[in-house]
Amino acid sequence: MHALDVDYMLGLVPILLGYLPLTLEMAVAGMACALILACLLAVVRVRRLRFLNALAMLFISFFRGTPLLVQLFLFYYGLPQLLAFLVAINGITATIMGLTLHFSAYMAESIRAAIVGVDRSQTEAALSIGMTQGQLMRRIVLPQATRIATPTLMNYFIDMIKATSLAFTLGVTELMGATQKEAASSFLYFEAFLVVAIIYWIIVEALSWLQRRLEVRLNRAYQR
Repeated sequence: MHALDVDYMLGLVPILLGYLPLTLEMAVAGMACALILACLLAVVRVRRLRFLNALAMLFISFFRGTPLLVQLFLFYYGLPQLLAFLVAINGITATIMGLTLHFSAYMAESIRAAIVGVDRSQTEAALSIGMTQGQLMRRIVLPQATRIATPTLMNYFIDMIKATSLAFTLGVTELMGATQKEAASSFLYFEAFLVVAIIYWIIVEALSWLQRRLEVRLNRAYQR
């Protein structure tokens, strides 16, 4: 056994923080793309468009039913064997693709549930006064669905930030990848992984605080 090397841990913090922007960039890019795709999937599911609905259900079933790590390996190692032009894909792009497709499957169901959860009497009233389907979604349904879905979507974003730690398996030197290299060179594995765990913890707590503030703001109009 050896004593905890606090000096090493303190010196490691600024090194690892230098890789934090890449971690956050991958998570933000993945979240933005996943949100767009999830909204499209949710609308298809709500409208029950025949052929598209079947494809959406298959997509959601596959990406919810298989591990994210397997999907990352499929994108990075598997697809280039089938499609030659994907040979040039790098680990960062593959990670963003994996995060986008994996989390959009979960988010689509949350958004669909939020849309369905809007009181049907409001949609009937909007249609009765001549609103189009587009106006109905934009003015009535989506604002309320956003309030309902926001807590869940924020939780998915937090999960996405933690999921970026899998990027090091594709050779990406992000927060977890940098920690792995530092630990391997110093052999102080406990200290290195404890530092990165605390960094992830602080990020998650900061986002959880932001989520609570956002929920209060969105619910303010519904409080008596």
